Amino acid sequence: MSRMLYNEDAYLQQCETRIHALHAGAVELEATVFYPLGGGQPGDSGWLLGPDGQRLRIGDTRRDRETGAILHLLEAGSQAPPAGSAVRVEIDWARRHRHMRMHTCLHLLSAVVPHGVTGGNLSAESGRLDFDAEGVALDAEFIQAELARLIAEDHPLHMRLISGTELAAQPELIKTLSVKPPMHLPQIRLIEIEGTDLQPCGGTHVARTGEIGAVRVLKIESKGARNRRVVLGFAEDAA
Repeated sequence: MSRMLYNEDAYLQQCETRIHALHAGAVELEATVFYPLGGGQPGDSGWLLGPDGQRLRIGDTRRDRETGAILHLLEAGSQAPPAGSAVRVEIDWARRHRHMRMHTCLHLLSAVVPHGVTGGNLSAESGRLDFDAEGVALDAEFIQAELARLIAEDHPLHMRLISGTELAAQPELIKTLSVKPPMHLPQIRLIEIEGTDLQPCGGTHVARTGEIGAVRVLKIESKGARNRRVVLGFAEDAA
């Protein structure tokens, strides 16, 4: 199993490592800064630099469903160095940082809209959460103003660990109704936005809410009888 350096420091942009194993069109590394697709957050893309100077494009990062191995998917036709080779990997930082900003903003959104979350997703351009809010009229102006306030207050983020047993005793921390945290694990990550939000999350986040920057509510729409979807985007993209 790869050492998941992104869990230790989400701001690491590269690392020196070795190829642990080769898979069809992908490499598994001894350690990685690449976040694999999961929890609504896309997998990282970037580059692998081999021992003889070749620079290979990593188009996506996924976790093998059976083994849990983190697979770095190479562009078609790429020839990876052999297993055991010393390599350096670098993430597409501009893309990842936007993921981090939007992921943290979605946590703020879940604090602003006090309803259970039934789904969500994010990209480098936008993010959305679906809420179990039957019969509730969500106000886009209010949501955008509250997000702006929480971002401007520049709340720090902290990560801590909790056992599945401890989390089961505090069900109010679990906001997602459709996907439950892996309660069988001895340690589960909690992301705390100081004074604002606390919930389990395995994704990558910025260090302070001020780093998110200005955001806009792009739309609010009904998705079925009970669900209300709120879609956010970065204000800078509208300039």
